[in-house]
Amino acid sequence: MAATFVIAQGGGPTAVINQTMVGATIEIQRCHPGARVLGARHGVRGIRDGDYVDLSAMPEDQLRRIGATPSAALGSTRDKPDLAYCDQILAGLKKAGADSFIYIGGNDTAATQQILAKAAGGSIAFVHAPKTIDNDLVENDHTPGFISAAEFVAGAFLSVDLDFRALPGVYVGIVMGRHAGFLTAATAAWRQDDESGPHLLYVPERAFSVPRFIDDVRATLSRHKRCVVAVSEGVSTEDGKPLIESLVAPDRLERDAHGNLKLSGGDLGIAFEQALRDGLPGVRARVDTLGYLPRGYIGAINDTDSKEAFDAGAFAVDAAARGGGSVALQYDGKKTVMQLVPLSAVAGKTRHMPDDFLLPDANLLSGKGTAYLKRLVPAKFEIGRPFV
Repeated sequence: MAATFVIAQGGGPTAVINQTMVGATIEIQRCHPGARVLGARHGVRGIRDGDYVDLSAMPEDQLRRIGATPSAALGSTRDKPDLAYCDQILAGLKKAGADSFIYIGGNDTAATQQILAKAAGGSIAFVHAPKTIDNDLVENDHTPGFISAAEFVAGAFLSVDLDFRALPGVYVGIVMGRHAGFLTAATAAWRQDDESGPHLLYVPERAFSVPRFIDDVRATLSRHKRCVVAVSEGVSTEDGKPLIESLVAPDRLERDAHGNLKLSGGDLGIAFEQALRDGLPGVRARVDTLGYLPRGYIGAINDTDSKEAFDAGAFAVDAAARGGGSVALQYDGKKTVMQLVPLSAVAGKTRHMPDDFLLPDANLLSGKGTAYLKRLVPAKFEIGRPFV
């Protein structure tokens, strides 16, 4: 009897998550001729409901076009399965005759796979394939989706710094990143020199203080006549609480199925605008919330990111043959390599940006942080130096 593989996508979409799905599908067809490849719509919900796309019936050229398309082509989900839900997922996998389940996502997705693997007792191979623009999966040097998103924010902040040279003022860009500051740090990847923005970086790994923020901005204005700021939406105050809890009324706070505060709305931006008005009255200031734009922008799909995402999917097929686990992208000092690690090593864990990626006494990239980003997001544009 031909093998059956089930593939699903979970969590926030990225620019290259479909490459992982397609890489797995093509590798299955190469290694397991005649195997069925079922794509579950909207993550594990599709498995529960028996809602599948037959990926193995699609021509390769169509699959590859989907692979080059941003967002999750199968649809995604934020569902956090409890034990009862996992029983339903297992029943759905068994009904489909699944031999392997490849779930593409972040650390919550890995946690779901860990629960399912334990409940299945070895009857099905469970594989977690990495995906997240937050770049926060342990065991990984970087994750598929991050490089493309990093390229977007690097280009955006290079551009806005040039804008604010022409008409000086304060610019604050709020960047996705709940617990890790990698993407916010990437806004400085294409910083031209010490005069250029972003001039200040605020990440979840370091406590945030509104008065200190105002002092930092004031000092930067004095030095450069403008101030470009990148701040993670997940920055926290010194008591460990998300800043949004301090600035936004409790009745306006929202949480998802995982209990996470909704950070991507406009309330945080409004709160920053008010803080700037109060702390620096009369100063021209603009606050933008980048929101979902960086994670799936078709104009910033990076070739290396696409290839690594595809290769992660192909490697997931080998991982299934080895009994399952989590696919990790690691750096051997010369190149990125794929490794198989236990689900338990990744599930529910967060990789934080190392503190030494920022200067110890300033909110700027250190040499180590700069080198890391230069390796992953090398400069793409050569610009002329403005006269102002």
